[in-house]
Order: sequence, then C-alpha cells, then structure tokens
Amino acid sequence: MLRLPGVYRPQADTALLTEALRQAAMPRGARVLDLCTGTGAVALAAARETAGTVVAVDLSARAVLATRVNARLRGVRVRAHRGDLLAPVAGELFDIILANPPYVPSGCFPPPRHGRSRCWDAGPDGRALLDRICDQAPRHLAPGGTLLLAQSSVCGVDETLRALRAAGLKTSVAARRREPFGPVMRSRTADLLARGAIRPGQDDEELVVIRADHTRPRR
Repeated sequence: MLRLPGVYRPQADTALLTEALRQAAMPRGARVLDLCTGTGAVALAAARETAGTVVAVDLSARAVLATRVNARLRGVRVRAHRGDLLAPVAGELFDIILANPPYVPSGCFPPPRHGRSRCWDAGPDGRALLDRICDQAPRHLAPGGTLLLAQSSVCGVDETLRALRAAGLKTSVAARRREPFGPVMRSRTADLLARGAIRPGQDDEELVVIRADHTRPRR
C-alpha cells in the first residue's frame, strides 16, 4: 500500500476491521462508506467484496490521494473525498458504514487537524470522533444497513454500545483482539492509569469492532 507521510499506517485495528467486514456477509451491489480511510486499505477490501459503490472519506488530503492511487493500482473503484467525517456524503444512505477513527486519549482538545498525531489523537477520553460517528452514522444507514466501528477498550466500548442503541440500532461486539501497547499508547500510560482507563501494570489493550444494525428490513 502506498502510504504518504502523515497518513495512518494499516495496523492491527485495520486488519480486525477488514476481517469483520468479510464476516459480515456484505450483499452484492452494496453501497459502502469508509470513514477515516487512511491509505484506503479497508475501502479497497470492500471494493473487492462487492460490485457496488465504495466511498472513502478522510480529513487528510494525502490520505485521499493515497486511497485514489492504491485503488487505481489494484484495479478497483473507490470514490475518495476529503472532508470531516460524514459531511462529504450529506443526504446519502449506505448499506455498510466502516470506520476506524482516531481513538487514543490525549491532552489535546479539540483533536489536531494537521500533523502526524491527527492519525490517533482523539481528545482527553479518546471519544472526540467516536461520539460524533455514533451520533451521525445511524442517519446515513439504509434500512437493513450495518455499521462496523473499530476502537480500543481504553476509550469506552460500553459507551459506544449505549450510544448506538439509543440511536435505535441493534448492537454487538463483532470482533476482539488483544494487542500490546505501541509507542503512542506507552507514552500515555500514566494518564490512562490516572483516569482509570487501564489497570496498574497493564501494557496491552483490547481492540474491538462494534457492529450496529439498522433492523428495519431492506425493500
């Protein structure tokens, strides 16, 4: 995958979300949206799984360029837009919405809009983008549609489940994987411990993919 400087490198959460997508049995011809697409790795996986429309969105112009180049190199169609979460697709509905947003707790609020740390910093509790996705994404799901959202256990899995249930979606944890802390998370352990987000001596996190279904059937 082409990855320009400042674009999120596909990691364990990328692989977990891609696997959850494969397990979701996406219908042929589905309309798919990939939020915070980075290199476009998950969007490209979706394009290979369906003959439908795949749209990718990222705040980073370099990520959008990388996604377009990676799609062309692999001979798949992905429509990539630069923008803030769901703003570029206002009024559109999707059968599948995928999201791997920044979720690392940081002292920076609001989260940075420029620089490398934009790929992971997400406010004091790590939920600056998660909460916005929980609020906005249900309105963009077609009847029978599914949201697959990746996050870490350190930023409140139960909070995400409650928010999506309150929006009328049926929720579950579709995938889990424990991973050792990387350099960024290791640098934040004192703050995480002070907030009660991790236990003393904890040096790993559980990555999860939350599935939320619009239970109204497709026509």
